[in-house]
Amino acid sequence: MAIKTFPENLSQNKGLPIRIVTPEFGHISAESAAQYGSAQRLPYYFFLFVWQGSSSEVIDGETMEVGENELLFALPHQVRQLASGGHGADYYKLGFDNECLARLPKKFPFLLNPLNRQKISFTPDAARRLSNTFKILNELLRTADNDPELILAYLNSLLTEINAAYFVLHKKPAPEGLDKFLGFRLFVEDNLTEQPAITEIAEKLALSTDGLYRIVKQHSGVSPKEFIIERLIMEARRRMYHEPNTSVKELAFELGFNDPGYFSRLFKKVTGKTIAGFYQDLSL
Repeated sequence: MAIKTFPENLSQNKGLPIRIVTPEFGHISAESAAQYGSAQRLPYYFFLFVWQGSSSEVIDGETMEVGENELLFALPHQVRQLASGGHGADYYKLGFDNECLARLPKKFPFLLNPLNRQKISFTPDAARRLSNTFKILNELLRTADNDPELILAYLNSLLTEINAAYFVLHKKPAPEGLDKFLGFRLFVEDNLTEQPAITEIAEKLALSTDGLYRIVKQHSGVSPKEFIIERLIMEARRRMYHEPNTSVKELAFELGFNDPGYFSRLFKKVTGKTIAGFYQDLSL
């Protein structure tokens, strides 16, 4: 399912698809917000950093509380509900798409979320550095014709700080194992609805099936097959949330299932709810 990239009318720079929001800057009008509805399937990367106070976000139906010196990030294709309450006294929200990432000099593995955690806590010193970088980006994006390369330099610094904090508690396994797991996750994301065979993925990563099993189990706690199934069901939930009128048959075929009945049984096994029950919850 293709989705639009960063909305052009939201960008705060003439040369980059990027936007920042603070308590006093960057908020869109109520009329513009209404165009996107109460929930949005993100076409870009989203960050919320709380410097003082607390906040909450609902991502893929899960409410996440964000406190002082904490950052929450959400990835393209995830469903984000618009916050119903207020935010902390001092916060930064940032959105940008893959065009910005493609122009940066390095890759940021945390954006694949290999450790399955989208909230990061920072030490006071790291939080202060992060806040200062957000502050500079905020100043740069107040003028639409500022040099994109200058903005990208500070975005690169920001993502480097976040990437370091994401992996700081991750001491093992060895980096080689993490690299292979990142490759596995990326291959699954790129080929999800084709439901690739485990042997095919192992071959692409130059691993034996046993080696792939050990790496995926070590990093995710589940087998490669279970990982793919859980990712497919998560994608089903996102699509149901975003397009509640899709039939079970249509949804099954979109996700690569030839048997809608099997898909329905698998959905209930993973989520504990029938598809009808999930749709009913969405309508409440």
